[in-house]
Amino acid sequence: MPTPPDARLLSGMSVLVAVVEAGSFVRAAEALGLTPSGISRAVARLETQVGVRLFDRSSRAVVLTGEGRRFYEQVAPLLTGIEEAASDAGGAATAAKGRLRVNVDPIVSCWLHSHLSRFLAANPGVSLELVVSHRVADLVADGFDAAVRFGEPEPSSLVTRTLLRTRVVTCAAPAYLARHGRPAHPRELGDGRHECILFRYPGMSSPGAWAFRRGRERIEVPVSGRLTLNDAVVHLSACVEGQGIARILDLGVGALMSQGKLVRLFEGWEEPPIPLHVVHPSRRLLPAKVRAFLDFVTGTGVELAWCAH
Repeated sequence: MPTPPDARLLSGMSVLVAVVEAGSFVRAAEALGLTPSGISRAVARLETQVGVRLFDRSSRAVVLTGEGRRFYEQVAPLLTGIEEAASDAGGAATAAKGRLRVNVDPIVSCWLHSHLSRFLAANPGVSLELVVSHRVADLVADGFDAAVRFGEPEPSSLVTRTLLRTRVVTCAAPAYLARHGRPAHPRELGDGRHECILFRYPGMSSPGAWAFRRGRERIEVPVSGRLTLNDAVVHLSACVEGQGIARILDLGVGALMSQGKLVRLFEGWEEPPIPLHVVHPSRRLLPAKVRAFLDFVTGTGVELAWCAH
């Protein structure tokens, strides 16, 4: 007969998951109804049992070590499975419930927020925390259940699902074009006659030139402008207000162009499409709240892909 798991080991695993999700010993103690010193002792005992250091601790942060990350990714789904099995055994249907933390790109938040009421209405047991950030989060270390991001994901143990693909388009408000004229070719943006709204991505020393592609032809135009931004929402608003020409994801401007608030420039000059994907930790038994969110964004992504084109 198999030896049952040590109850203290299971308890320590629960504390580990609570610390990762809460981001600190203090908040984990509040969530579990324990003292911070009790949490610290439970983590130390678990580290002794598994034989590795699970957290790097400082006065400011508690971060998983490499070994701790791998251990967490293995035990978190097991504990979730135990909770859901207990719920099923009690005769209750597994329902989406609890706090759901999701990291999203700023542009994602622009179109997702209008759909959130539908998600919350369908899942009354879920409390959603949507964290908007340019930085791609470390889901495990930062305590996120999922993320919705643009770009090709880096190889990892995370599960990735592509929602849609969108392109960067060059556009301007009718008011701007009335004042400055409509450029016929991308190269006209480099002759100093037009005001471009520049965007600085995290880690970039300067906004850089704008690249345009038409078939096999590819050009880079050294644009200039007096306004440089790093906020996607403000970037879009500045373009709508007529402050200059901007390059924005088609997903963020499709409705504005159909309403006549923005005009698309240089038809046919396009860069390769950029994927939007949802990622979540690799788990054999996903919590119901994560499954509900994945179904929600997958359906919403299909709707938005259709609207953007």
